[in-house]
Amino acid sequence: METTLPDGRPVPPPQADERAMLEAWLDFHRETLVLKCADLDDHQLRTPSAAPSSMTLLGLVQHMAEVERNWFQRVFAGKDIAPVYGTWEGDGFALRPDRGWEQVLTDWRTQIARGQELVRDVPLDACARTEGQEFSLRWILIHLIEEYARHNGHADLLRERIDGVTGA
Repeated sequence: METTLPDGRPVPPPQADERAMLEAWLDFHRETLVLKCADLDDHQLRTPSAAPSSMTLLGLVQHMAEVERNWFQRVFAGKDIAPVYGTWEGDGFALRPDRGWEQVLTDWRTQIARGQELVRDVPLDACARTEGQEFSLRWILIHLIEEYARHNGHADLLRERIDGVTGA
């Protein structure tokens, strides 16, 4: 039985098989990032609020679109695709004036959906090889959970600095 928090985020089940548990925690962290951006205008989403860093909430969502695209499509599926936001070296953090919240959110959700399609029926032990190294799907899912968790910590600080809102 899936439950949600008052803010709408799905609560990961306290007991589930490994795949369901990993996917639930990844979904929870994805939605936490969206929550950190909720009810902010374009200017606020573009505000770098922890000088000297230029990191922004909008840039974090762009970055996570690139992370989703890179790990599921490029690494795991072996697709030769270009990044959504420039070069792979840029990691998606650089903002563009022509892409606001709605476009970035759509881009991010599109990358998530494509990744989910690619791994839907794939066993966790299945591996992809890139640059001479193998990564299991299990490793990739765990890595994305930690990547979101780390950046959600950044998002906490950014959001608090912007308008004082705190909490998970």
